[in-house]
Amino acid sequence: MGQEQGTPDSDLRYRKVAAELREAIIAGEYAIGAKLPPEGTLAERYGVSRGTIRHALAVLRSDGLVTSRRGTRRTVLGGPRAQSFSELLSFTNWARSTGQTPGGRVDRVVRRPAEPVEADQLGLEEGAEVYQVLRLRTLSGEPVMVERSLYPARVGALVAELPPDTVSHTEALVAHGVLFTDADHTIDLAWADADDARLLDCPPGQVLLRERRRTTDPEGVPVEWSEDRYLPGTISFTVHNSVATSTLGRRHRPGTGTAR
Repeated sequence: MGQEQGTPDSDLRYRKVAAELREAIIAGEYAIGAKLPPEGTLAERYGVSRGTIRHALAVLRSDGLVTSRRGTRRTVLGGPRAQSFSELLSFTNWARSTGQTPGGRVDRVVRRPAEPVEADQLGLEEGAEVYQVLRLRTLSGEPVMVERSLYPARVGALVAELPPDTVSHTEALVAHGVLFTDADHTIDLAWADADDARLLDCPPGQVLLRERRRTTDPEGVPVEWSEDRYLPGTISFTVHNSVATSTLGRRHRPGTGTAR
């Protein structure tokens, strides 16, 4: 086969192979302690070069899924690692880590005064200027999520200047010196409103998985408050906790029979 390394297509190939092998390990196709097929066999199975297979196995090694010894068949170590901060923060980074092609299209940007709850979340005075961005996110061309992001004026002005089809706003903001270092995530359900129905091509009132996120910079200053609404069946969140450490919080909201 021709040389594949260093091209966009080769990057996509090894990421797709890594994603498929990861799914096979998670599904139990390769049990813990089992050996993966030889590189040549995997290359033939996926229709790629041995170099692409080695790149894919390097991803699995970094995930802690397989052994790192070269020259021997890789042995399965266990389930997937916890996602990095950047993968949980950025839809684009997460999609790429799974071998999929992320996409995005801004539907509208609105500059307006912050409402009381928004000002509180962003650490602003009530009525301070904010930018609200409504955006469709896709995986390999298929709509999966509507992203509603709220930014303080200094950050929102940068986002408003980006091309509507910019794949990663996070990467663009980091390039402008905006740092994301801490985030709080809340996961619950919401019902599709008119914007969700239009962008996701789902019926109004469809139940959607919702993730709300408040992100701060190294000084603890909020830089983003977002709400992501996913079509059911397109994504799931997995949490690991133990007696030693846990990042999972569970809270009862009495008197609420609906997701808000």
